[in-house]
Amino acid sequence: MRIVVCPDSFKESMTATQAANAIEKGIQNVCKTCEVVKVPLADGGEGTAAILTERLGADVVEAEVTGPLGDRVVARYGLLNEKTAIMDVASVIGLELVPEEKRNPLHASSYGLGELIVHALDRGAEAFIIGLGGSATNDGGIGMMQALGAEIVNAKKEPVGFGGKGLHEIANMNIDSLDSRLKQCTFTIISDVDNVLIGPKGATYTYGRQKGADDAMLEQLERGMEHFAEVVKRDLEIDVAGHPSAGAAGGLGAAFIAFLRANVKSGIDYIIELTGLEKEIEQAAFVFTGEGKIDDQTLHGKTLSGVAALGKKHHVPVIAFVGANLVEQKAFYESGITAVFSILDKPLSLQESLANGARLLEKQVENVVRLLLSNGEK
Repeated sequence: MRIVVCPDSFKESMTATQAANAIEKGIQNVCKTCEVVKVPLADGGEGTAAILTERLGADVVEAEVTGPLGDRVVARYGLLNEKTAIMDVASVIGLELVPEEKRNPLHASSYGLGELIVHALDRGAEAFIIGLGGSATNDGGIGMMQALGAEIVNAKKEPVGFGGKGLHEIANMNIDSLDSRLKQCTFTIISDVDNVLIGPKGATYTYGRQKGADDAMLEQLERGMEHFAEVVKRDLEIDVAGHPSAGAAGGLGAAFIAFLRANVKSGIDYIIELTGLEKEIEQAAFVFTGEGKIDDQTLHGKTLSGVAALGKKHHVPVIAFVGANLVEQKAFYESGITAVFSILDKPLSLQESLANGARLLEKQVENVVRLLLSNGEK
């Protein structure tokens, strides 16, 4: 029996590679003859740069930059042939870098991402591939652009403050002062979502709460994002408000599109093409995938949606293992997911679940494989 193992990361518990290893172990505990093909995945969220860096054979570079709340962090990125930088937003301004009790998108800034881009420019990078998922920020990318030299000022001609609270202060934007090297660069952003910038399905209302926003903050951030979009349209003559993926990473998608003329690619489609996953699935008996939590948003550009589509295309059952299953729409299963199994085996706190993710995943996979074998699969 040939099983393709292609999970995403289980956020704050396992990387995609660690999850793939746990699934492989669960299979081999009961099926020594099973052929296991591991293809760890990402969709533009955390882990994307690591997977691309390994797959492409790029060098790993470290840089000390500003974290989301102003502390110094060490971020890593890939540098291919000294020309192409491969980065993750999550590695420098990621939600996982901020303790839950300190999460506040009014204060979290994307400035460090701009510093990381400058670091790569100093090493000769001319092309950038950047995964947008997993940010702690909701600042429309103004911090990043300030680090790259853009003038984003208030009515007193002073730089606006860091974080989402700075969106309200913007009076004018000017990109004439941007780092001149950026004119020779190309940017490809890979996004795990297709959310627009503002509105009920925009950056703030879709992701703000998980970044620490309460109801009052959500309202303040949304008004600020609306103002940001208006100033971008006036000063840069680009309407980003309704652009798909503009709402990715707290509006960073909008900044890349408006300020840096970035090309936007679906994260999972990009990774699937690079890894050759479709050819592996064509020859499989089953596909085992998974991630930490799934919900109805998972249908929109996430890893499981891409895997499910391939399984459906090639008539291969797709089994998903997750920490939390919040799916309510039948369309999720119609998309190509055959079944979903939670890996929890008893009531556990969140911290216990995260700490024991690999063991729980291995155990549940082993049980599912036992079931498949009992049905005559070999």
